[in-house]
Amino acid sequence: MVLSRFWLAIFISSIVFVVFNLFFGNSYTIDYVLNGKKEDPILLSEKYISEVPVFIKDSIKNAPDQTMVVNRDTLNADTTYVFKNKTVKIFSGVQKSDGLLPTCKATLFDLILPLMAYLAFFCGLMELLIISGASGKLAKVLSPVFVKVFPSIPKNHPSISYMTLNFAANFLGLDSAATPFGLKAMESLQTINPEKDKASDAQIMFMCLHASGLTLIATSIIGYRAAANATNPADVMLPCIITSFIGTIAAFLIVGIKQKINFKSASLVLGLMVLIAAIVGLLMYVNHLDLIGKNYFTSNLSSLILVVIIGFTLVFSFIKEKKFTEAKTTVYETFVVGANNGVKTGVTIFPYVLGMLVAISLFRNSGLFEIISHWISFGFSNIGVSKEITDALPVALLRPFSSAGSRGFLIDSMNTFGADSMTGRLSSIFQCSAESTFYVIAVYFGSVNIKNTRYALGTMLLVDVICVITAIFVAGWFF
Repeated sequence: MVLSRFWLAIFISSIVFVVFNLFFGNSYTIDYVLNGKKEDPILLSEKYISEVPVFIKDSIKNAPDQTMVVNRDTLNADTTYVFKNKTVKIFSGVQKSDGLLPTCKATLFDLILPLMAYLAFFCGLMELLIISGASGKLAKVLSPVFVKVFPSIPKNHPSISYMTLNFAANFLGLDSAATPFGLKAMESLQTINPEKDKASDAQIMFMCLHASGLTLIATSIIGYRAAANATNPADVMLPCIITSFIGTIAAFLIVGIKQKINFKSASLVLGLMVLIAAIVGLLMYVNHLDLIGKNYFTSNLSSLILVVIIGFTLVFSFIKEKKFTEAKTTVYETFVVGANNGVKTGVTIFPYVLGMLVAISLFRNSGLFEIISHWISFGFSNIGVSKEITDALPVALLRPFSSAGSRGFLIDSMNTFGADSMTGRLSSIFQCSAESTFYVIAVYFGSVNIKNTRYALGTMLLVDVICVITAIFVAGWFF
């Protein structure tokens, strides 16, 4: 309910802002809001050649391609005049995000179809793990800890193994595997949810822990920094781990207090200590590597783990082939059944993702996001926050809405201020330290048709704020 109202508020306010600018703004066209492509020049207006200033008219007629670019304007964007068919088209700035119609197309072809392929493959593997009994064994091993974190989940429940694989995939930066495992976990948790259209305590805890984004291998961030010619692309690894770990602990404590979890449980404390020890151990190992060693380690470890998971699943399934025979099926047929379920899940979540991304696209292209971002940055600067931090805030502000949008700001900040600047490094930590909250909620809750998310959205946004504040302090400490 809260998510639906928030989504509706964004959509309506953005439409109102577009209409207001269309009729009362100095120069504005609605075409790019509907049909524009990201990074394309924005068409502001079209005039007859006689209506433009004389110096532009003379210059544009004498130009070889009848195109003229004037100095940057107050928006720090080139204004381009193109003369063709007796009229002059005036462009300024670039499209911040795809328009509504390209967003609809991109959501299906660039997001949902690839996601359905990942879902089909990994859900096929998950079905093999279920029939072979591997998921049951994993659930049995981890039950003592998970039943303390998720008191409403029965001991040895299949959802425990799915959540474990999801957390592990996130931890190792395996985004393509994390989502299918997570969706399978939500489906499994939904089977024990007494109110099917309302999020259960276990689902909220899982979502908040997942969205806190605990990551060890920030492969994509290191890749972006390497492309931006950073001196040491992996130098933000440790700050990213610390920030995401604090975010995860904060999510656990906030939801745990709300759900009255027993934090004094011996198994819970032991599990937390093992996790901390594993993180510290890996950090100590990575920290002693040189630049080439760090890049090699971060680039290959997650891929190696994924290959091991796939190989183990197939080998274990063939070893336990008798269990497939007892279930009156084969290893291949089981994989196909799981893959088919993955495709169905992709079809189910498509409308939820489409609605959310279209709303975000309109929010950005209307100019409303830039105004809000500007005033927040202005407010921070007036209370003494340095310009290096405020310049990185757009990444933090957009991250809960759109990973692609915040990634665009990240790349832009590194290109503008330098990958080794405080702004470039802080932007990298912002991008790495949390999930795209609204996208995650739309995908995960949409996959099981939950409409009342209760306090999940508020908690996830609060964790995002905690991650932002932590990132600022950690970046100041390291850099």
